[in-house]
Amino acid sequence: MEGIAITVEPIEPIPETSPAERVVADEHAIGAPVADAERVRDSVPLWFHTFALAPGIYTPGIARDHGYRLAVLGADRLAGRRVLDVGAFDGFYSFLAEVRGARRVVAVDNEQYVDWVRARFGVTLQGGVGFRAIAGMIASRVEYRRMDALHVHELGERFDVVLCFGILHRVTNPVALLRALADVLAPGGEIVLETYGSRLAADAPAIEVREPGDVYARDNFVYWGFSPAGLRRLGRIVGLDEVEVVDELEIDGHPRIVALLRAAG
Repeated sequence: MEGIAITVEPIEPIPETSPAERVVADEHAIGAPVADAERVRDSVPLWFHTFALAPGIYTPGIARDHGYRLAVLGADRLAGRRVLDVGAFDGFYSFLAEVRGARRVVAVDNEQYVDWVRARFGVTLQGGVGFRAIAGMIASRVEYRRMDALHVHELGERFDVVLCFGILHRVTNPVALLRALADVLAPGGEIVLETYGSRLAADAPAIEVREPGDVYARDNFVYWGFSPAGLRRLGRIVGLDEVEVVDELEIDGHPRIVALLRAAG
């Protein structure tokens, strides 16, 4: 119609895989035949995680610089233990836990990332497609469940290690999420938590409240930034008195924080 200007937000281009993510992927080099690697790589319209499928063949993951997580994911933490990976997406950390000796791994995701991918990149993605592609390639025994993290009690089991990467800042009720995860910890178990950090002083117990879209373009679902003191208080609220802040760092201009929240033995 004449006289009406319609503004359409441009779709964000899919970023190139970073060299740093290929280094992370090499921690679990799959070593598949080239033809199988190329088939799996091309079968998924958008990869979040980067996987080393065969020498020189990687999935084109869009995640950025996750190497700092590896320090808390050694075999000493995972071997022989029951692991729950919350918000698994393509499942890189689920499969890494499996290859590092976890005796049971359950991956859960509510697959809301399908809407996030469509909004940011204009790509229609089937939930769990990347996970299933890798699981089939490596004959993985990881159990995948489409489930919201707040409902993990429905699994009916306890876990020694719960991985919660990049999720806490995306939920409207972080106390409810941490309580749900704490409730499925075995005695002495721990939540390995990585989330959006804060530029507040380390001893400031406040939580930063983010504006829609001010952290990542076209991403309205980053709500919070957490300081060390804030995470410690949240831990105490859900009954996890031992909270160890492992690292605070800046990745691509964004603060991140890594912490361990432990249940009593």
